[in-house]
Amino acid sequence: MANEQLKLYPPIEPYDQGFMSAGEHEIYYEQCGNPDGKPAVFLHGGPGGGGSKDVRRFFNPELYRIIVFDQRGCGRSKPHACLENNTTWDLVSDIECLRERLNIQKWLVFGGSWGSTLALAYAQTHPASVSEMVLRGIFLLREKELQWFYQEGASRVFPEAWANFIKMIEPDKQSNLMQAYHEIFTGPDRQKSLDAAIAWSRWEAACSSMDYSPTRVEEFSNSEFALAFALIENHYFINKGFLDDENQLLNNIDVIRSIPAVIVQGRYDMVCPPETAYELSKFWPEASLVIAPFSGHTAFEKEITHELVLATNQFAQS
Repeated sequence: MANEQLKLYPPIEPYDQGFMSAGEHEIYYEQCGNPDGKPAVFLHGGPGGGGSKDVRRFFNPELYRIIVFDQRGCGRSKPHACLENNTTWDLVSDIECLRERLNIQKWLVFGGSWGSTLALAYAQTHPASVSEMVLRGIFLLREKELQWFYQEGASRVFPEAWANFIKMIEPDKQSNLMQAYHEIFTGPDRQKSLDAAIAWSRWEAACSSMDYSPTRVEEFSNSEFALAFALIENHYFINKGFLDDENQLLNNIDVIRSIPAVIVQGRYDMVCPPETAYELSKFWPEASLVIAPFSGHTAFEKEITHELVLATNQFAQS
């Protein structure tokens, strides 16, 4: 039915789990669904967010061979919160090594938020490995995007959450909050670092959906999750995503222009505002841009879930 609201597929368990060695890192991965189905790899957000059981459910398990992995230093990958040899290009290499390890010729690449950044970086490096792309909540790691969320912008929409985010930073250091947090994360006081990681994580959780979710904020407050999430995010953002220049992912669109792609963007996304998705679509008009008119950032809002499942359903037939 054309007007049917699509929902997540029922929960499933992996048929295969393992670890892939990458220097000092052990990368957790799992496979779900149909071993003979269309391969798809899910790239989680953050960086540092890790995968979850629910992300398996964006794909029809009868039609897809679903691969989920935890990026370096987070989730079930080891060592936890490790920043050594942890860059965008290390992750791009991990994705390609995993594809080769699993004997996959091409796969659909699915990524939201930071996962969209990584998906673009991977596809532009290994275009022959990508059959289609499903992207959500576009983030290109440019200075204006970082400033919007970590200095001034989203702060005006969520002033109460922002007050909690900045209260542990000395007033004379609040003009560069990413750097101030970086100094705490790399400093000697481990308890202060953990407290800062929780504050950093709670800020993003508070802004991620149209309806404030105390449950999500509490999940992001888990000390083990928060430590990896905050330290790895801050590490990447301080280093500008390890990109050659901030427009790299836009300037290299020609490499992936012919790859079928759907971009799903929440109109009221306060973490990754729709301007970025719009700009990407101008560079890449061949990709289909879908604006979810009553949605924020998270993939689990009803409209966005519908559009993501619709996209994977359509690509399952190709």
